[in-house]
Amino acid sequence: MTTEGLAAPEGPAARGVAHRRTEGLLVPPGHGRVVETPAQRVTFKVTGTHSRMASTFEVDVPPGFDVGAHVHTRSEELFYVLEGELDVLAFEPRIRTPDNWQRWESSSGSRVVRATPGTVIVVPPGCPHAFANPTDAPAKMFFQASPPPDHERYFEELLEILGNGGPPDHAAIEDLRKRYDIEQLTPLKHR
Repeated sequence: MTTEGLAAPEGPAARGVAHRRTEGLLVPPGHGRVVETPAQRVTFKVTGTHSRMASTFEVDVPPGFDVGAHVHTRSEELFYVLEGELDVLAFEPRIRTPDNWQRWESSSGSRVVRATPGTVIVVPPGCPHAFANPTDAPAKMFFQASPPPDHERYFEELLEILGNGGPPDHAAIEDLRKRYDIEQLTPLKHR
């Protein structure tokens, strides 16, 4: 078994020889590569190096952070709230207004939900979705994106943009999202 952050891969895989993995991956609490800015902290738990199915992250969502409503044509995502509360959207609204996704409603009557610990949200390709932390306390979620490694690269580049301080550079974020199959419907915001 490989332990993320503690041991390097050994054998033929480490030398670049393709073969089927015969050992699992264990990532202990507090381990994984961390990418952090004042706007967000993301810990990479499982990457495309270890999984063909999904990239997995632990995401700290600070008060006031709003990822903005967006949609992917290829990616499927899963969110599991671990701590705190998040407002979440996972439906096609009757009207995609360019502002406040928290007021959107689907044609079947679905509305934004306040997700608490234990809540799971699954987002298929083509489904508009968003999350925001409207509280004064931090929140934490488990996040999977399939297929890997697109979200890994996206997070690295997004956090680099957000790490510049000041208000988000919306043009740079829009360009980044276009490259990673993300159609931004409302703006990303953070305090």
